[in-house]
Amino acid sequence: MTYHLGHALPLYALTGPRGAGKTTFCRRLIDLARMAGRDVAGVISPAVVEQGARMGFDVEAIRTAERRIFGRAAPAAGLEIALGRWFFSPATLAWGNHILSTSCPCDALIVDEIGPLELLRGEGWTAALDILRAGDYRIALVVVRPELLDAAHATLPIARCFDVQSDHDKNQLLALFTG
Repeated sequence: MTYHLGHALPLYALTGPRGAGKTTFCRRLIDLARMAGRDVAGVISPAVVEQGARMGFDVEAIRTAERRIFGRAAPAAGLEIALGRWFFSPATLAWGNHILSTSCPCDALIVDEIGPLELLRGEGWTAALDILRAGDYRIALVVVRPELLDAAHATLPIARCFDVQSDHDKNQLLALFTG
């Protein structure tokens, strides 16, 4: 079933600084969309916090809630892709790309997040870029850091950006995904 019917893709971006609550908002959006009867798919990337400090992040498949280690601030076995201070798991990347490539068709697609791996290095959630362009969903949300919005706009047909720090923007997104 293809949801894209020749009009602009209903693809939106959620942005905000690190630690602003983007993933927390995505979880709320997922819960409310499900309560509204929507089939929600994709991935979210919850932070791993120890003693108040972000030590890394995991990846969670939205449909199944299966969660895997994705990135950590310190090198470890299985974390072989380095980007800045982070070390990523190639096995989790492959798993996440499989989850993304099988997410559509769906009512609501969420990709948390598209970052430097995807937009600057051509790595990471490469399957997400393909499915976000294909439009086999009713509505989609991609999380993008503010400093990467220009690159995201150049790569994806984003209709509008919403700021997670704006209650007005969050309420509009909730209405779009649950209405």
